[in-house]
Amino acid sequence: MPETTLLPRLSRLAIPIMLANLLQMTYNLVDAWFLGRIGAAAVSAPAMAFSFIMFLAVFGIGFSMAGTTMVSQAHGAGNSDRVNFYASQTVTIVGVLGVIAGIIGFFTTPALLVLLQAPEEAYDYARVYMQIVFAGIPLMFFFFIMQALLHGLGDSITPLKIQFCTVVLNVILDPIFIFGFGPIPPMDVAGAAIATVISRSVAAIAAITVLVRGRHGIRIVPAYLKPNRAAVGQFFEIGLPISLGQGVAALGFTVLQGVVNSFGVAVVAAFGVANRIISLFNMPAIGLSKATAALVGQSLGAGDPEQARRIVRLSVLSMLALIVPAMTFTFFYGNSLVRFFVDDPVVIAHGATLFRIVSVSVIPFTLFMVINGAFEGGGVTRPVLVLNGLRLWGLRVPLALLLSAHPRLGPNGIWIAMFLSNIVTATAGFWWLRRGTWLRKISIVPHDAPHDT
Repeated sequence: MPETTLLPRLSRLAIPIMLANLLQMTYNLVDAWFLGRIGAAAVSAPAMAFSFIMFLAVFGIGFSMAGTTMVSQAHGAGNSDRVNFYASQTVTIVGVLGVIAGIIGFFTTPALLVLLQAPEEAYDYARVYMQIVFAGIPLMFFFFIMQALLHGLGDSITPLKIQFCTVVLNVILDPIFIFGFGPIPPMDVAGAAIATVISRSVAAIAAITVLVRGRHGIRIVPAYLKPNRAAVGQFFEIGLPISLGQGVAALGFTVLQGVVNSFGVAVVAAFGVANRIISLFNMPAIGLSKATAALVGQSLGAGDPEQARRIVRLSVLSMLALIVPAMTFTFFYGNSLVRFFVDDPVVIAHGATLFRIVSVSVIPFTLFMVINGAFEGGGVTRPVLVLNGLRLWGLRVPLALLLSAHPRLGPNGIWIAMFLSNIVTATAGFWWLRRGTWLRKISIVPHDAPHDT
């Protein structure tokens, strides 16, 4: 299939995923904007919570992505029964992981905040926010499942519609629960977390409805919900490296947050706001990565590795065209972006410096994020684990500790560590891609495989 045909396919799948990811980011951005009206301590609470919440959420994301790989390859091979089989297995595996993640997160929050040296004035805010969000994590995982499975079929519109409705709901509920309205008392940070959980509950109900009704080319079959030994093995082979890779990264961000916390509330707030703005601009990379994984999986399932190569090349070029203007803007106007969320001049100054140091390195790193889709689509996900470990634990965390201890650098040492780790990881990622180990077709579990573990 020529590039002129592949590009529209890639765009139709990637653009709704990008929009859905942008909407997903608004959960945190809306929280940050409203909590910024209360003060720096309040807005720093979701910033401190973000890394550890993501550390546990990545297990839902990673194993759901394994579902994308299996469903896309089964779909590419034209086997609709195995599409439903892998979809049902995804629901069971990721659903159980969601319950486990919620329990672990809820009960370990207080100890974690102490370990991370949370500023005293922000500790209670962060504890309440994190525990409420962790109570709702199992619901979040069900949306991950539906989103990943439909992406595997090439449907990114349905998840986008659900995401849009729930984000609008969150925007409506946030000020009501944060500041109070009528009989509802002001709840500050707790209100932001409650609004988020309610919105995600609605998304979970919609996701379950879509999968049970089976009107989108995929259906949950009760007989296939029982774990299958061979399928569980495939899910762990593909999903565990993705989850551990992202988990290692999220844990690294959690430790990095501890380094940031040691510089006080102003630096914490600047880091949190700037990180969310950069993450907002990174959403196209995540969208293209997921679209690449789905289309690479379909191509390999259909026995066409050359088409898989062309898809990756198109994704990288598309991302380059998007990210260069975005990072140029943040480099020159980062202070204005931070000022939109916080009016504290010290916070704005720290945020502007972060953007000046980090922005350029985001360009190659987003290209690396895109090529992760090639590894995931081919079911060869160990590079994701190794490279994420290198980025955070081999480079960013030790460099941040070393450089920020220098009296002339202070928190700027953290930003320099971010810059260097992005550049090195992206270079290593492209070297691994050129090896071509991801161009493989996965063995589909046969219909008569045993369903006992």
